[in-house]
Amino acid sequence: MHTKTLTELRAGLAAREFSSRELTEHFLRRIRQFDGEINSLITVTEEQALAQADAADATLARGEGGLLTGLPVAHKDIFCTEGVRTSCGSRMLDNFIAPYTATVVEKMAAQGAVMLGKTNMDEFAMGSSNETSFYGPVKNPWDQERVPGGSSGGAAATLAARLAPAATGTDTGGSIRQPAALNGVTGLKPTYGRVSRWGMIAFASSLDQAGPMGLSAADCALMLAAMAGHDDKDSTSLDEPVGDYLSDLNQNLEGLRIGVPEEFFPDTLDGAIADSSRDALRELEKQGAKLVPLSLPSINLSVPAYYVIAPAEASSNLSRFDGVRYGHRCDDPVDLLDLYKRSRSEGFGEEVKRRILVGTYALSAGYYDAYYRRAQQVRRLIRDDFARAFAEVDVIMGPTSPETAFKIGAKVDDPINMYMADVFTIAVNLAGLPALSMPSGFVNGLPVGTQVIGNYFQEGRILNVAHRYQLATDWHQRIPGAFA
Repeated sequence: MHTKTLTELRAGLAAREFSSRELTEHFLRRIRQFDGEINSLITVTEEQALAQADAADATLARGEGGLLTGLPVAHKDIFCTEGVRTSCGSRMLDNFIAPYTATVVEKMAAQGAVMLGKTNMDEFAMGSSNETSFYGPVKNPWDQERVPGGSSGGAAATLAARLAPAATGTDTGGSIRQPAALNGVTGLKPTYGRVSRWGMIAFASSLDQAGPMGLSAADCALMLAAMAGHDDKDSTSLDEPVGDYLSDLNQNLEGLRIGVPEEFFPDTLDGAIADSSRDALRELEKQGAKLVPLSLPSINLSVPAYYVIAPAEASSNLSRFDGVRYGHRCDDPVDLLDLYKRSRSEGFGEEVKRRILVGTYALSAGYYDAYYRRAQQVRRLIRDDFARAFAEVDVIMGPTSPETAFKIGAKVDDPINMYMADVFTIAVNLAGLPALSMPSGFVNGLPVGTQVIGNYFQEGRILNVAHRYQLATDWHQRIPGAFA
């Protein structure tokens, strides 16, 4: 059963080929068998999962059910889940039992999803390798000496190892798409505001976006249909109609204009990675799409702009973790200042502290205009570049990541080099656009991905492009040998 996609499992449940309990027990057995090797989950909710599976079977027996009834999923441990630990990969929240459930989790549960557990992640979603987690690094199922990417690396590894058929992730600067590429799975970052952020622990509030991760574009379409929509509890949630993503999948690509930015194929890019994306473009061209060369001149400023804006927002958001209300509290503080200092010093890891310091500096008196305001001006330039491009093309494509999965520990002491892992993904978050990463080949035995970027609320279009590509290729069906 673990070799099937989410949409195939849904069809199997509808045809009574197996029950939700059988399906859930199968994945729970795989978690017990394999997760000790890759450390992709922080919490496994076995008892709750089996109870939900039994309820789903009863619903299906009555001829009822939602989009996800009886289907097992894993949630990134950044989404609050009532009565279940929500750690955000941090010692700071190691003892935090959420008193409410995030809207994304709630909406998927309302559609009948079965929660297997909570996936490992970079601490507070800060990282590109899943090495900053308090619970230890996640290992890439394709090569366990290598990282799975981040910050949703636990979700991507869970999928690649077939420990779950679907997972949720969050994307602040590429944290769904980059790990999807490095693990050979599909991941979608929706338009900012398309999916509610309520109950999702904040990193950088103007950039964070929840989204689906699956084996295929069809799986992501199914999940997005369940999780998207306006939420009164989230002031950044947009009241836009939710598309019929499943029906849009099979549209033909005749006349589709695909923008190919020169900035996504620099001379420094690994030739094999570039060839993988160019091969994907040629396949879509064979299906009737037209390739349009273009330039996004401000995109090379995206990394420095992001690493001012995101840490600035993080420094504000993480000020709530003070040892007073919830989370880690130091032992025997001598006074209030000592409580604050030691609780935060003990509770946060090195990368989180680094970003808090950078962000606080960028927002401080005398530096706000020089750094934060300037970065926001660059953000507008990047958004304008995309607006001009989308006046000429329907989607934009290029490599998701400039490299394959690197060795664990290779970049831990070089944060600038680590930050460059998201060089092709960050601009999308700064502009608030939707984008998807789909598997498009292998380089030296490791997966690589190609990114499809759409205009605002064009999730249906980019899912359609990825689905048509996946109908013609089988990269998304490959399974790491040790987990087959």
